Amino acid sequence: MSGTVDRGVTSAPVRGLTVLYDAECGLCAHLRDWLVRQSQLVPLELVPAGSDEALARFPGVDPAKTLEEVTVIGDSGQVYRGAAAWVVVLWALREHRPLAHRLSTPAGALLARGAVLAAAKYRGAQWSKQRGGKWGGQGTYSRADGWKYVRDQGWVYDPPSCAGSTRPTR
Repeated sequence: MSGTVDRGVTSAPVRGLTVLYDAECGLCAHLRDWLVRQSQLVPLELVPAGSDEALARFPGVDPAKTLEEVTVIGDSGQVYRGAAAWVVVLWALREHRPLAHRLSTPAGALLARGAVLAAAKYRGAQWSKQRGGKWGGQGTYSRADGWKYVRDQGWVYDPPSCAGSTRPTR
């Protein structure tokens, strides 16, 4: 990115990475779980995109963009999005660093971009399917329905109280 060169972060060592992911996306949550099980050469911290924590830690990063595509932020301010984000995440993993080096070549970058586009298409199809084939429909879990993200447990269900409900009981 052009903004990172001005701050001199292109030569700064990367000692930690924060991965911002969509916690309400099944594919994203699966990949988060996979990442935490991997041996890491560079520590990865996984933070739900658009969360209060993400907004407080990265006020200059557009939360809408972090929900559209995976965003990774280095400890010196480096920002990676899309295919570049996945390559840097693979680079941080012991078993996958050689793959990251291959994906950082011009030919590998095309493959990485294709994989990210395929994941985005799958994610979009799942999003649309959950919402009845259109944006804004019903059928997806949300915080308003009683779902909440707990860092150590993932998504847990805490049903809303029926107190004050006008709904008849059976």
